[in-house]
Amino acid sequence: MAALATFNNGRSGSGRVGGSGIGGYLVRRAMPHLPPWLGVGGVGIAGSGAHLMWADSVGAGVGLTLSAVALTGATWWAGRETSPQRRLHSAITVAAGSSWFAGAALAGPLAGILPDTFLMGGAVLALSWNVRMALRTSDGPVAGSADKSLLEKVGLAKAKIGRTEVEPNRVTASLALEAGEQTNDDVARALVRIASALDLPQSAVRYQADPDSARRGELVIVPKDMLTEPQEWEGPSNVGGSIMDPLVIGRYDDGSPLQIWLPGDPAAGRNAQHFLIAGGTGSGKGDTALNVQTEILSRRDVIMWLSDPKSFQDFRPLLPAYDWAVEGGSGTEAMVAALQHVIPARTGWLGKHSYRQWTPQAAEQQTDPTHSCRPDGACGCEGMPYMVAWMEEAANTLRNLGDDAFTGIAQEARSAGCSLIVSLQRPSYDQMSTSTRASLPSVIALGCDPRDEGFSLPEAVINAGAHPGAWGNRRPGYCYVVAGGIDPDRYAAPGRTQQFTQAATAVMEMLAQWAVRNGATADPITAWAAKAIVGRAYTGRQAEETESADMQHDHDGEEELVDGEQLDAEDAAIDPDAELPAAAEGDDAPLFGQPTGHKPSPDEARQLFARALDEFEQQGQMVVGPKDFMDWCDANGYSRPWVSARLKDAAMEGRLEPTNQTGRWRIVPVLAAA
Repeated sequence: MAALATFNNGRSGSGRVGGSGIGGYLVRRAMPHLPPWLGVGGVGIAGSGAHLMWADSVGAGVGLTLSAVALTGATWWAGRETSPQRRLHSAITVAAGSSWFAGAALAGPLAGILPDTFLMGGAVLALSWNVRMALRTSDGPVAGSADKSLLEKVGLAKAKIGRTEVEPNRVTASLALEAGEQTNDDVARALVRIASALDLPQSAVRYQADPDSARRGELVIVPKDMLTEPQEWEGPSNVGGSIMDPLVIGRYDDGSPLQIWLPGDPAAGRNAQHFLIAGGTGSGKGDTALNVQTEILSRRDVIMWLSDPKSFQDFRPLLPAYDWAVEGGSGTEAMVAALQHVIPARTGWLGKHSYRQWTPQAAEQQTDPTHSCRPDGACGCEGMPYMVAWMEEAANTLRNLGDDAFTGIAQEARSAGCSLIVSLQRPSYDQMSTSTRASLPSVIALGCDPRDEGFSLPEAVINAGAHPGAWGNRRPGYCYVVAGGIDPDRYAAPGRTQQFTQAATAVMEMLAQWAVRNGATADPITAWAAKAIVGRAYTGRQAEETESADMQHDHDGEEELVDGEQLDAEDAAIDPDAELPAAAEGDDAPLFGQPTGHKPSPDEARQLFARALDEFEQQGQMVVGPKDFMDWCDANGYSRPWVSARLKDAAMEGRLEPTNQTGRWRIVPVLAAA
């Protein structure tokens, strides 16, 4: 704490003195020790002057005596906040000086023993203060006493401050607590009082407990918040680099970069990671997601799937860069189903090519015999890029699919070279199963309700001083990051992600086009596994887009000109002069208030229902239920119970598979069913 005071206020009495060489050096070294000697000289001069005024005055003698007693008592009272040694030393000095002054004023400075007392006693008192000052600059009795006073205030009187390191905007002091009486938990509870004593925000004081001791740790104080001014995003940090390299998403409160990693690194002893991004409304969750996504999409060996029930409100400039992007509802249901089948397919490919976990080498063509699926040399297989599955506003998905929708994915995806990132406001256990939450240990925790801190951060990090509840939505982008690859001492250090302004939109659009031309595309194994489950719903990002393809897409479904008139494409082949077909058996007779038409037979109805499933598949809607057939029922005169029965029949025939959600079915692509 004394080091912090020095760090904040600078050293007093260190004014620069002109001159150089030995003489200048001696003067500079002597100056801090001059005040006690100047005080002795001042008392001598004042006593001689007072003798001229009050010599042989009885009243002055009484007044000077009482003044000496009062001054000594005031000194003793004023020293009650200091150490006992300093208090006693100050009182003795004042008593001796005031007594000599009174005697010199009444009898004269040269009377009796006053000259000897002045020369010897004054020198001793001045030297005693010089010695005290010299000891003060050594290893610490005075600094320790100042620290002791502060620790007493916060209830840690028996704790001892050890080695202290002062860095730019950071003070670190080792702390040893009283054995058998105090624990690291006591320091965690006292952090807010320490911040109050130092007049600092709560997040500026944190405690890193020694994992090998219950009573030792380091107290870290960051007096100046360097995150007050937001840092605007100017572009990704490493365009064209590997996803194995760190993702820079902001900075810490001491100015160092805030970085995270997704793939595992055997050399660094780091496993692949899933992430939970949690924060209340207005906490900066959208900007944080953009920081992470722009870093991912700027790398050459990764693909990303995105589910966003908010209709890509924040991510629309990046849409061309995603390998697959869907909104909520049936699209997300299809993506989750595809992930559940893609993961084992990717794991099998990595295993056959002798990868214990994904590495950048796995994304390249397999020309190394040690990573071959053939026993007779290099296989030449196409590489497999890393994969990121991003579930934005996941609370919506969890409500629809169940709180364990991501459990299997989270538990198995890391071995498949895949990271799952789940973003939601409140990761409470009534929204997300405990198994899923346990599989998402890496977290970016933004401001939240104080009651929700325990849902986002581990208890040990909260005890170390991390409190996102202190920010709420008042400091967008402020966050704590707990993840592999980050020094655990940094877990309780606040950071802030970069801010995305309107000017960032053009840069994100450029990044998306870069990804279209230079980014990775899905490998055959991933693409095959996805299409086998969701068919045409998964298209994958194309490496090249031609103008003709865009034009063809733009003209799809337009009306055709027939004899100068516009007709729908489906009506272009109709002969307007042909006779209408005669009534067939089964045609309904017109009844009042009821539509007329042909009622299909049971076999025809089944065929009609099969064609309806084909239409859903062609449109990319791979998860259906009775509510999706409401318009179809109205058009064909069938009831919802009839549709439910047909859905069950189709499931028995292998055309549908049940999902985790009651009453919802996943369409099995025709090729997969065959």
